[in-house]
Amino acid sequence: MDGLNLGSILIWFVVFLLSLTVHECAHAWAAERSGDPTGRYLGRVTLNPIAHIDLFGTIIFPLIAITTSVGAWMFGWAKPVPFNPGNLRNRRRGEIVIALAGPMSNVLLVMIFVFIYKVAFQTSLIPQSLLGEYFQPLTEFLEIGISLNIILAVFNMIPIPPLDGHHVLRNLLPDSLAELYVQIPGWAGFVLLIVMVQLGLTRMLTMPVFNVVSWILE
Repeated sequence: MDGLNLGSILIWFVVFLLSLTVHECAHAWAAERSGDPTGRYLGRVTLNPIAHIDLFGTIIFPLIAITTSVGAWMFGWAKPVPFNPGNLRNRRRGEIVIALAGPMSNVLLVMIFVFIYKVAFQTSLIPQSLLGEYFQPLTEFLEIGISLNIILAVFNMIPIPPLDGHHVLRNLLPDSLAELYVQIPGWAGFVLLIVMVQLGLTRMLTMPVFNVVSWILE
């Protein structure tokens, strides 16, 4: 994944778009299961990426990030899924479930990609003669998919807004502390992401993930 060319950027973008789409669909699905159909009404309980694309966060910023950041990683965000807390059967529990659904969907994708990798490249189910150089894009797709979804799951659990970890922690805190906690600006997570990308601090997340992925795929 060290080389960066048009083909690699395209693979990155496909994996990135798929991962964000599943993430946001999981939020909308969890909200509906918790009692709020807002996501369903807005057409967000879908794996159609068009419903989740944010022009800047899903297309422009990720392409800038992968071509300018240290380590050539694609970062960004999709259009958030709105929900009405008043519709939830249990507000605190519902908000925690909705928030966790996104990162957990990325963990599920990691498991799926690892399974496909193991079956395709480490068993005899698929003849090795069929896994020649023409399957290099598949290898790259799976490696990027595993690494990126680990990063998305971990990064989204950082407890600052608007990340999912913020919503989890806010609903676990006593009301008195939660009132102070919600004073953190809603743009803090975006600023953190931009700073990490531009200063190359993303390696703080990516290098350990590379090591974990290499161990998983041995």
